[in-house]
Amino acid sequence: MSYAAKDQAEFLLFLCACMGQTEFMSSLASLSLPLLRKLDPETAHELALDALMLGVSVPVKRPVDDPALATRTLGMRFSNPIGIAAGFDKNARVMRPLAQLGFGFVEAGTVTPRPQAGNPKPRLFRLTEDRAVINRMGFNNQGIDRFAVRLARLHRTLPSGRGGGAGAPIGANLGINKTGADPERDYPALVGRVKPYVNYIVLNVSSPNTPGLRGLQDAARLKSILDAIAERHPERPPLLVKLAPDLENEAIGPIVEAAIAGGAQGLIVSNTTLARPASLQSMFKGESGGLSGRPLRPRATEMLRLVAQAAAGRMALVACGGIESGADILERIRLGADLVQVYSAFAYEGPALVNRLKRELLDLMHQDGIEVLDDVRGSAL
Repeated sequence: MSYAAKDQAEFLLFLCACMGQTEFMSSLASLSLPLLRKLDPETAHELALDALMLGVSVPVKRPVDDPALATRTLGMRFSNPIGIAAGFDKNARVMRPLAQLGFGFVEAGTVTPRPQAGNPKPRLFRLTEDRAVINRMGFNNQGIDRFAVRLARLHRTLPSGRGGGAGAPIGANLGINKTGADPERDYPALVGRVKPYVNYIVLNVSSPNTPGLRGLQDAARLKSILDAIAERHPERPPLLVKLAPDLENEAIGPIVEAAIAGGAQGLIVSNTTLARPASLQSMFKGESGGLSGRPLRPRATEMLRLVAQAAAGRMALVACGGIESGADILERIRLGADLVQVYSAFAYEGPALVNRLKRELLDLMHQDGIEVLDDVRGSAL
């Protein structure tokens, strides 16, 4: 990052911190997006987190959602089905600001037992022509100790109970370190650290950037990990497993059955992909790592269909991958999703994305005569 770019970014954040008006901050946040895109993606991401911590474009009060968007799953109520996926707030720094933007739920992580620096830089790439992102971050995070302290602080700030301090249900996404890992030891230990403070927990066994991690999706191995968690933590928040889009179709059924047998309550479909569609145009299309965003949409959609058919209503399903419009959300709900998550679209559009998605979804519901989302969930299966 050049000194000039750094000075511009710091001046932008200084202005946003000094000016108290929400309207001004929202406008300034929109104007800042072109500036952030001129920075390298990882620097821009860190500045975005800093801006959220300062309250840039964050409403003083969380928006009130139309009751038509509400849904119940995992034993709780979500005021709308749109969540922010893990990877944006790796260290649980901005969970409350994200909830105040209007997300229906917020997921932090991935967090590992010990802090780790992740892979060498550069490791994050914008594929602007494709509206996509490639990352090979490698679970860079500050470790479970600092993560849990932040969750505990959030938990204490409001008396509304577990996760209530954020204003919306919150989740913790858990992973293992690159070296010295023992999944049957580490995942239960991580669950124990976060379970007093969150509404749900996710096991990340599908990132392509930690060697050997995706092998934990094997049905027998997944069942072993889930059994270890159940033995240590018979009482805990709902547990979800995040799946890779690169699974062979015939492997999906056994994995779903293993997750159910192991006591998982839900699945997230899906993580980033190692595939590189022929349609990619960006100069970064050959970079290694996981691809997310618009090019992932076809596979993520088809995989949701397969998982929903295998699960047959026995698990909650969270759709993720290439979601960038109200039509995308409604399509995933018709394919059996209870909730959806966004990441790349938020990276490209910023805070304005949340209200746009809700507005588009409501417009489509009104056009199709849909009173509540439950009326059409799974109707396309």
